[in-house]
Amino acid sequence: MNSRKWENLIFKVEENFGIDKKYIKIFEVAEKHNGEKIMGKKEIIEFKGPLGLMKLEKISRPRVVGRKVLSSKRIGSKVAVDFIYSDTDEILKFNIYRKVASKDEWTEVHPETMGIE
Repeated sequence: MNSRKWENLIFKVEENFGIDKKYIKIFEVAEKHNGEKIMGKKEIIEFKGPLGLMKLEKISRPRVVGRKVLSSKRIGSKVAVDFIYSDTDEILKFNIYRKVASKDEWTEVHPETMGIE
């Protein structure tokens, strides 16, 4: 899924069902050895759909393009692995959830069970 398809999906959901909530969460993907934090973003919409209360989630985070091993030849020194993240390229993941009223929790819905390929 790319950003254009995500926007089209949001438009179709809003047109057909209406959107109850729309919000963004920022989360930590990784922390480098020097304390620098690599952040990702979740865009979430909730709506009343054909299976009840549903949630669509798009997760974006930077792509790993390499890794750097930091070590020393001294005895007792620490070894650290830093991943190198792209500044421009990102990985997108799409999830669908529905709320189970009896358990009051979100369960993942797989597209193939809904007839979506």
